[in-house]
Amino acid sequence: MRLKRPVSPAGGAAGERRVTVLLTMVMGVSMLQLFLIGALGPRLVGEAGISRTVIGLTTTAGFGVAALLSLTAGRWVDRLGARRCLVAVLLLAAVALTLIGSASGTFVLLAAVALSGLPQALANPATNKIILAVVEPARRGAVTGWKQSGVQLGAFAAGLPLAALAVWTGWRGAVWTAAAIAVLIACWALRALPPDSAPATAPPSADMPRARVGRLALFSFLLGCGIAAVNTYLALFGAERLGLGPVVAAWLIATLGITGVVGRVGWSRRAGGLGQAEVLLAPLAAGACGAALLLGAASWAPFLVWVGAAAVGAFAVAGNAVTMVSVIKRANPRTAGRDSALVSAGFFAGFAAGPPAFGILVELTGYGPGWVLVAAEFAAAAAVAAPLRLRTGARR
Repeated sequence: MRLKRPVSPAGGAAGERRVTVLLTMVMGVSMLQLFLIGALGPRLVGEAGISRTVIGLTTTAGFGVAALLSLTAGRWVDRLGARRCLVAVLLLAAVALTLIGSASGTFVLLAAVALSGLPQALANPATNKIILAVVEPARRGAVTGWKQSGVQLGAFAAGLPLAALAVWTGWRGAVWTAAAIAVLIACWALRALPPDSAPATAPPSADMPRARVGRLALFSFLLGCGIAAVNTYLALFGAERLGLGPVVAAWLIATLGITGVVGRVGWSRRAGGLGQAEVLLAPLAAGACGAALLLGAASWAPFLVWVGAAAVGAFAVAGNAVTMVSVIKRANPRTAGRDSALVSAGFFAGFAAGPPAFGILVELTGYGPGWVLVAAEFAAAAAVAAPLRLRTGARR
């Protein structure tokens, strides 16, 4: 289903800016629980008695559900409408965050995080369809970058203001505050977006090749494995291995969030101006590999942990945004939800698989081999994306 123009009463550039801000906030809320658990990891381990392995399993629960639901979530968005699904994202996220903050045991915590997989699965298909419906083609790359940067703004919010709030209210109070914010954004979304229109007949256009979607999904899986491990364990690494306090350790997540915003906006803007956005994926993954090696070297030179965290945001996190630009540039508007969801399924599957593997390896051998594993995952992502770069070069 397609949204009707204009996007707001004011219309024009002002309406586009409001929708861009709204979509950015939606993406931040859709994955906020990941960053909260990562940023509050030292408190969860120390105060709630949750093991490092369980911290990793919370990510698996949320993103495992998101990966499975993403196989069909795109069709739901195509049929039900982007506005309805976008509001559902926010309300479901609020419920999940409320339950996470109320959890009194490991099982309830894992179940609550699993529920958060549903808004994660819906977020990219819904927001991408809104961009296709209301944003001019020349602006879609930049708007997609800002929209995807919302995830990293969520990381910043978890790592700085919400982690600081936890000092006074406890970790539960910080999570409940995030739930209240999600409800407020849902109310704004109802006012800012027009109702979904009835299905309209669209002129026929070619679907995105299945092989290309599959390669982007595999790239996203490998990228997601590495990013999720960093998000989940970076603050804990800073606290346990480098001797940082809980609040300062959480600043590592905030640093990653800030550079992730800059990277996603900048690289997506660049990708939007290219004929083939995929040309950037292999170099970004290669840069992410170097960033992971810097995190490993921080055990001997602690200042490198800040450089590595910043580089993960600038390269690895930006790579996910560029894949979404690629989908938006090439997808058939009638099936954009499906294509977005399939690529997102790979990313979420990586988020489910990465942290447990990292956590088990750390328990057995320490953090050093764990960061080598992350570097290998990013290197494999670069190898998967390299043929896309070569094909693009051959057509020039």
